[in-house]
Amino acid sequence: MMTEWLHPALLMLLGALLMAATRGRVQKALSLAVPVLALFAVSQLAPGSYGEVSFAGIDLVLFQADRLALVFGWVFAIMAVIGNLYAWHIEDTGQRVAAFLYVGSAFGVVFAGDWFTLLAGWEVMAFASAYLVFASRNTAATAAGFRYLMVHVAGGVFLFGGIILHGLESGSWLTGPLDHDAAGLAYYLILIAFLVNAAVPPLNAWLTDAYPEATVTSAVFLSAFTTKTAVYVLIRTFPGAEILVGFGVVMALYGVVYAVLENDCRRLLGYHIVSQVGYMVAGVGIGTAMALNGAAAHAFAHILYKGLLFMGAGAVILMTGRRKLTELGGLYRSMPLTVVLYMIGAFAISAFPLFSGFVSKSMVVSAAAGDHRAAAALLLTVASSGTFLHTGLKLPYYMFFGKDCGLRPAEPPASMLLAMGIAAAFCIGIGVFPQALYALLPYQAEYHPYTGVHVTESLGILMFTLLAFVLLLKQLDPEDTISIDTDWVYRKGARLFMRAANGPVRIWEQWLVALGDGAGLRLLHGLSRRSLLADIRGVDAVVNGVADAARRGGLRLQKLQTGVVSHYAFWIIAGLIAGLGLPLVAEIGRAHV
Repeated sequence: MMTEWLHPALLMLLGALLMAATRGRVQKALSLAVPVLALFAVSQLAPGSYGEVSFAGIDLVLFQADRLALVFGWVFAIMAVIGNLYAWHIEDTGQRVAAFLYVGSAFGVVFAGDWFTLLAGWEVMAFASAYLVFASRNTAATAAGFRYLMVHVAGGVFLFGGIILHGLESGSWLTGPLDHDAAGLAYYLILIAFLVNAAVPPLNAWLTDAYPEATVTSAVFLSAFTTKTAVYVLIRTFPGAEILVGFGVVMALYGVVYAVLENDCRRLLGYHIVSQVGYMVAGVGIGTAMALNGAAAHAFAHILYKGLLFMGAGAVILMTGRRKLTELGGLYRSMPLTVVLYMIGAFAISAFPLFSGFVSKSMVVSAAAGDHRAAAALLLTVASSGTFLHTGLKLPYYMFFGKDCGLRPAEPPASMLLAMGIAAAFCIGIGVFPQALYALLPYQAEYHPYTGVHVTESLGILMFTLLAFVLLLKQLDPEDTISIDTDWVYRKGARLFMRAANGPVRIWEQWLVALGDGAGLRLLHGLSRRSLLADIRGVDAVVNGVADAARRGGLRLQKLQTGVVSHYAFWIIAGLIAGLGLPLVAEIGRAHV
C-alpha cells in the first residue's frame, strides 16, 4: 500500500528541509501542510513492520507500527498541527526547522523497531529540542540550553552503552520488553537513560531549568514530546518494573510540592509536567493491562491539556512581557478568551468530570487500587488535589484575577487563539466521549469512569481543595524567590569544575609547561649535543676511516694496472709459484729435520 511509505518521521524531516529552503507565506503554509500530511499518514497506517534491513550482520526494523505506537503517533501528529498553528505568526526559520526535526525524531522513536533506529531518533530529539531553548537568544537561555544539552547527551551515552551490552548479551537488536529477573548492567543503563528523559527526580531539574527559558512557541513543543517519548519507551521496554511504581508516586508528589514555591508561571507548569508524568510512570510500574492503558491514555490527554496550559501562559508572556505571578493580575479584563481557554486546560489537568484528565488519570489510580496498592492510590489522589490547588486555582488567580497589575494587553494573534481552541476542544471531547480514546488504547481492558461513586468522590476532593485555597489564600501568595532543586547539583558542579580548571588544573598545566620549557628542554638539549658528538666521533669516524683505507688501497692497486698483458701474465705465474712453491719448500725443510 502506498501509504505504508508515508513514514511520519520522514515527512517531518523533509518538512524541516522545506522550512530551511522557504520564507514568508510559503513557509507558513508548509508549516501546517506537512503536519496535516503526517496526521493523514498516521491515520492510514496498518499494524506491521516495514523497512526491514540487515546491516553489518545486524537486523534492523526502521518502521514498526502496533497499537501502542499508533496511540502516541496519533497524539504527536495532532500536537504537531496545533503547535505549528500556534507558531504561525513567528518569522524565525531556525525555530521552525528545529521544531520539525524535534517532532520528526519523536516519530522516529515511536515507530522504531530496533534499538539503533530508536537511538538515532533519541539523539536528534535531544539536539533539536536544545535549539528550541537556545532560540530565545539571551544569556539565561544559553546557559540553560547548555545545561539541558549536557544532561541529555549524558543520557544518550547511557542508552548507547546499554544497547550495546544488551545486544551482545541477547544477540537481538530489536526493541521489546526487557527481562526484570535477569536485570544486569545493560538493563539499568537503558533504564537510567529513559528516566532522564522522563524527568524522574533527582534527574528532573533539566526540565524546570530549561523550559521557562525557551521561546513562547518553543515551550509548547517541549511540553509535549520529550517526557512523553520517554513514557512510550518505558511502556515498550519496562512494563511491570516494580521500581517504577515508587518513582511515579514520588514524581507526582514532588512536582506538586515544588509548584507551591514557584513564582514563574512556566516553571510552575514545568513542575506539574513532572507530577503528571509520575502517574504514567507509576502505571508502567504497576504493569497490568488497565495500568498500561492508563499510562498511554494519560500521556495522550496530558500532551493536549499541558500544551493548552503552556499556550495560555505563553500568550500572557507574549502580550505583557512578564512571566512572574507577582508581576501579573487583572488580565481577565482585556484577555477574556485566553482566560477561558486556559481554564479548560486547568480543569482537564485537575481531573474535573467531563474533562480529559478525569477519564485518563483515574485509570491509573483505579489500576493501583485494583492491584492492591492502596498507598500508591491514596498518594496519587493527594497529588491530584495539589494539582488543582496550584494549576487550577493559584496560577490563574494570580495571573488573571487577584491584584490588578495595571496592564491592559490585547488578546494574542488569532492563530494562537485558534490553536488553543482546538486543544480545548480535545480536552472537552475526550472527557465527554472517552470511548473514542479508549478505542485507541493498546491493551484489552474495560474501564467506566462515570460511575456515581467515582464522580462524587472526585467532586468532593475538588471542592475540599477549593475550600482549602480560599482559607489559605494569604499563605499561597507568590514570592519572588528562587527554589533550590536538584539543578543546584550540576550548577554548583559546573562552577566547581571551572574553578578546578582555572585553579589547580591550570597551575598543574603551567608547572608542566614550565618544567618542559625549563629543565626538560635543557635535558633534551644536552642529550642531543652528546648524541651529536657520539655520532661525529664514533660512528662517522669508523665509517670515514674504512672508506679512506679502501680509497688508499684502491689507489695503490691502480698503479699495478699498466694495461700490458705480459705484465699481468708475469704476476699470475709469480702468484702460482708462490702459492705452490712455498708449501713445497716448507715440506722439504721438515723432512731434513
